[in-house]
Amino acid sequence: MNLLQKIRQNAILNQMRIVLPEAFDERTLKAANIILKEGFAKIILTGSPTKIEADAKRLKLEYLHKALIINPKEHTKKNEYAKLLVEIRKKKGMTMEQALKLVEDPLYLAALIIKSGDADGEVAGAANTTGDVLRPAFQIVKTLPGISVVSGAFFMFVNNKTHGEEGLLLFADCAVNPNPTAPQLAEIAVATGRTASAIAGIEPRVAMLSFSTKGSAKHEMVTKVAEATAIAKKMAPDMKIDGELQADAALIEVVANKKSPNSPIGGQANVLVFPSLEVGNIAYKLVERLGDAVAVGPILQGMAAPINDLSRGCSVEDIVNLVAITANQAQIK
Repeated sequence: MNLLQKIRQNAILNQMRIVLPEAFDERTLKAANIILKEGFAKIILTGSPTKIEADAKRLKLEYLHKALIINPKEHTKKNEYAKLLVEIRKKKGMTMEQALKLVEDPLYLAALIIKSGDADGEVAGAANTTGDVLRPAFQIVKTLPGISVVSGAFFMFVNNKTHGEEGLLLFADCAVNPNPTAPQLAEIAVATGRTASAIAGIEPRVAMLSFSTKGSAKHEMVTKVAEATAIAKKMAPDMKIDGELQADAALIEVVANKKSPNSPIGGQANVLVFPSLEVGNIAYKLVERLGDAVAVGPILQGMAAPINDLSRGCSVEDIVNLVAITANQAQIK
């Protein structure tokens, strides 16, 4: 049984309630059908019940009737959710009239369903930008106490099993922060290490990546990664963290022995932390497309409830996998 199968099996135990607010997208409906067939989550779809039922019939999705369908335009809790939104955003001048309109937006509705305790998590982004998915999440669900930065990690399953943890690596941040500061980068590193431990059940070996290994190059970007490494080590003294490292020194033992012989990572990193969003986003897409890897995510870290964002180029299987991980996050929470 591989890791994704184990994650699905674990999700079956608690049957968390996951909102899929993009029921107009066929991939989302097909994914929901698979999830309901396997029974590892309870699914809430937002959209027109008539259209969803018609699409289910057209696509021959025989398990979709098990989903709870909420019509954003008209449902029993519309006023209740609108009042909750006014309360949350009153300092920003939110009026009831504005709230009633926003509640009809499936992404805002999904966040309010979670905030009210009627769902445990959300997966979206198959048909919406990251900004559109995260905006209501930040405004309504917000971050965990004491968390200053939210980041996005990818589970990367590569074909070469000698890398990472039998072919599994975590990449971060690939979704949220364009240019994190050294303290933010440190927080991203520790959060991703904890995700590796909590969701994948592996001991994290965190590499803080750069174009320099242990001072081989001098630049302010290198300095940032070195400072972030020192901060991260203080934040999580029991976690294996090293940097700054070039990618080959992080992943290849023979290279690590030459470039960084005293590294606790020893060329066996299973968590790769990138210095900027630009680098991380490009890296995961290259590995996925050219290396034929499976990329699952991004898994948002630091939110008060699990709300995860898909790539708009995602497959049905990507949605299924991310819902399984989201259900596991909800269980841990």
